Amino acid sequence: MKTLDVRVHPSADRLPREEQLAWAIAAFAARPGPLEADVLRMIACRIVDNAAVALAAINRRPVASARAMALAHPRPGGATLYGLPATRRFDAEWAAWANATAVRELDFHDTFLAAEYSHPADAISALVAVAQQMGLSGAALARGIAVHYDVHVALVKAISLHRWKKDHAGHLAPATTAGIGAMLGLPPEVIFQAVGQAVHLSFSTRQSRKGEISSWKAYVPGFTGKLAVECIDRAMRGEGSPAPIYEGEDSVIAWMLGGRDDRYAVTLPEPGESPRAILETFTKAHSAEYQAQALIDLAIDLRAQVPDLDAVDSVLLQTSHHTHYVIGTGANDPQKSDPEASRETLDHSIMYILAVALEDGRWHHVDSYTRERARAAARRGLWQKITTVESPDWTARYHEADPDKRQFGGRIIMRMKDGRVIEGERGVADAHPNGRHPWDWPDYVGKLQVLAGETLGAGALARFTDAALRLPALAAGEIDLLIPALPEGQVTPAKPTGAGIFDHGM
Repeated sequence: MKTLDVRVHPSADRLPREEQLAWAIAAFAARPGPLEADVLRMIACRIVDNAAVALAAINRRPVASARAMALAHPRPGGATLYGLPATRRFDAEWAAWANATAVRELDFHDTFLAAEYSHPADAISALVAVAQQMGLSGAALARGIAVHYDVHVALVKAISLHRWKKDHAGHLAPATTAGIGAMLGLPPEVIFQAVGQAVHLSFSTRQSRKGEISSWKAYVPGFTGKLAVECIDRAMRGEGSPAPIYEGEDSVIAWMLGGRDDRYAVTLPEPGESPRAILETFTKAHSAEYQAQALIDLAIDLRAQVPDLDAVDSVLLQTSHHTHYVIGTGANDPQKSDPEASRETLDHSIMYILAVALEDGRWHHVDSYTRERARAAARRGLWQKITTVESPDWTARYHEADPDKRQFGGRIIMRMKDGRVIEGERGVADAHPNGRHPWDWPDYVGKLQVLAGETLGAGALARFTDAALRLPALAAGEIDLLIPALPEGQVTPAKPTGAGIFDHGM
């Protein structure tokens, strides 16, 4: 591993490429080491996880709208879309757009949390789409996915974007780009130029996850995946990009992050090292913001101790800075207490999530978010009794350097009207690698069976999961097996919200 001291340099320094972060990313992506068996197994798990949540969301409006846009860009020999037969092919960048939106819509797949927040599996749709269009093997695709994870995790560990109110797409885009470059076996020079452009174009504000949260949250990985495809294409044609993109006088660090006096220690694998960072990431057993995962598990357990929720006087959640200020009362977002708020807003409201988990003793990706369910929670009033506070101890656990000690949960303290106190804490979700039931292959397959097994059918499910496990051995034509089709009639019409620009004249 190599640690870079990343800071702003004046143009007069003429910072050598070999000392630039974008070059270190490119050099590793161009020559990663061999993939080990446990990494390949986890890649298979994440491919299954993505398909499970994408197929469960297949007929939701944002997913259908993204699919309609992709349908307007057919391409013989292109990539395929979740739910549709492999005989229908589309431009890779538009397949990435539609498939990544399907994966992200339910907020129900993998996560990595450190200095920044991320959903690394957001990139897999773009990588699969390019692999299909370029006729790549499963081994090449696996290499690209593994490299993406290592780059993504390294950036998330080192550089906080949310501190400066920037969205985490600023790390997703260059990591996706590096993964595509690795998959295609491109030289460092080409990947370097593509990464530079991806960083330059992907910075946006965190308003996408603040206040009234919209369906754009689901579209972000499709946008960055599409952007990564275009950045690689442009660089492959010999075109350059702004440099130094991280360290320049007018770079993202200088003006979008901490400024000219800020510096970051970014640790990346060196060329020839095997990618392993995917093993540090974790998925979701519940369809909600990751910081809610352990707390949903805890609330379900505590429910048995409170036979009468109307007897609760107040609920206090002691938790980390991030949970309090992003999804808790510290956000000062009235939308998080509004029963008419969007689903995207409610899945970023720990007050709503705890109220429903305590009331129902379970969490469901559809039932827990219906308008009727939100209105019922508001009528009961438990929702309004829940407040959060930042605890320095929980913030320290959140930022613990040792992944075996890092925790993302909190402590729930329920005060009853008769003076009793019922409390408990949970550091990590049950499904977390350090949790009560760490997820492995059978759990991911089980998630797929629950979310899409009935519509997919036993035969198709078996063919898909077998292909995911055999990823390194898949020939080019077999990559199609990683984007499952549903039986005819299971995917709703493509234009549920009316025709757009791309539909005109078709």
